[in-house]
Amino acid sequence: MTFLWYIPNTVQPGHRGDDAVDGYGTLDHSTDLALTAEKHGWEGALIGTGWGRPDTFTVATAIAARTTTFRPLAAIRPGYWQPAHFASAAATLDHLSGGRLLVNIVSGRDDLAAYGDAEGDQAQRYGRTKEFMRLVRRLWTEENVTFTGSHFRVTDSTVVPRVAGTGPRLYFGGASPAAEKVAATEADVQLFWGEPLDGIAERIDRLRKLTNDLDRDLPELEFGLRITTVVRDTTEEAWRDAEAKVTELSSRNEALHDRRIDKHRGPAVGQQRLLDLAARGEVLDSCLYTTPGRYGGGGAGTTWLVGSPDDVAGALRSYAELGISHFVLSDTPYRRETARVGDALIGRLRARVIDPVATG
Repeated sequence: MTFLWYIPNTVQPGHRGDDAVDGYGTLDHSTDLALTAEKHGWEGALIGTGWGRPDTFTVATAIAARTTTFRPLAAIRPGYWQPAHFASAAATLDHLSGGRLLVNIVSGRDDLAAYGDAEGDQAQRYGRTKEFMRLVRRLWTEENVTFTGSHFRVTDSTVVPRVAGTGPRLYFGGASPAAEKVAATEADVQLFWGEPLDGIAERIDRLRKLTNDLDRDLPELEFGLRITTVVRDTTEEAWRDAEAKVTELSSRNEALHDRRIDKHRGPAVGQQRLLDLAARGEVLDSCLYTTPGRYGGGGAGTTWLVGSPDDVAGALRSYAELGISHFVLSDTPYRRETARVGDALIGRLRARVIDPVATG
C-alpha cells in the first residue's frame, strides 16, 4: 500500500479550517509539513494545483530539496504545460530527487483564460489529456521523438536527463465516461473520491473491463482513494468533533461554495456523485459521513471517514479489499493531523495477520 498525505498549496491562511499560523504558505511552513509527514510514516503528499495559487511544480521542487524520503504528488494540468516542457521538468526533478516524484494529471475546470488556455467541450478536454499523457511517456522512454497529434506536436525531441525505468507514476481522476477511458489506457493509478464501497466496487469493475476492451498496453491499472479522515481516540469523540467541524463549515463556506459552483457552471461528474450521496443518508457503510458536502465541503472534503483508529482503519481496509492500494488522506489542522492520523492508521493498515496454523 501507498500512504500519502496532503499539503495545502496556498498563501492564504486557514485552508479548509487549517491553523492560520505565521508564515503560512512559506517554504519553511510547507517544509515543516513535509518533514512531519516523513516522521509519521507518510511516503509523501499531494500538492494541489489551480490558477491563483503558487505554482505546484515549483513548490514540489523546493520541498523535495529539503526532505529525504518525501515524495511530492504534484498536480499538473495539460494546457498549463506543454508535453515536452513538462516531460523535461519532471525528468529533471525526478533525477535530482532520486526518483521521488509522483504526478497527478488534472483535467478539471480552472481559470484557463488567465494563463492563455482555452476550454473546449468534455471530449476535447479529455482527448487532449490522453494525448498529453501518451506523449509525455514517449518522451520519457524514447529518444528523437517525432509526433503530430490533434493537440500537440514535437519534432526530433529527446528529454534530458533520461528517467529511470518508465518515469514518474501518473495518477489521474475523473468519473465521466470520457475520463474513465483516459484512465483505462493512460494512467498508472486511478484516484477516486470518497464514495461508498458499492460505488467504488462498481467503478473498479468497469475500469478493469475498459482496460481489456481498449487494449491497454501499460502495466495493470491500480486504484487510489482521496478522502478526509476524522480520527480520534474514541468513536464518540470523533463524531462529536466531526459534527462541530460541520457546524463551523456551514457558517464559513456555504456562500463561497455556491459562488464556486455557479462560476464553473455546475460541479464535475465526480463531485456531483459525492453531493448526491447525502440523499442516501448522513452515514453510509460503517463510517462514511456525507453531511459535509451539504455545507460547502468540496473535493476530498465532501465526504469524511469518521471514527476511532480501529473504525477508520477498518473502513480503509474494506476499500483495500476491493483493490484500492493508494490512499491520499487529510484533515485539518494539517500539521497536528499529519502526526495523529499517521500514527493511528498507517501501522494498523500495514500490519499483516499471522496465520496461527502456518506458525504452529
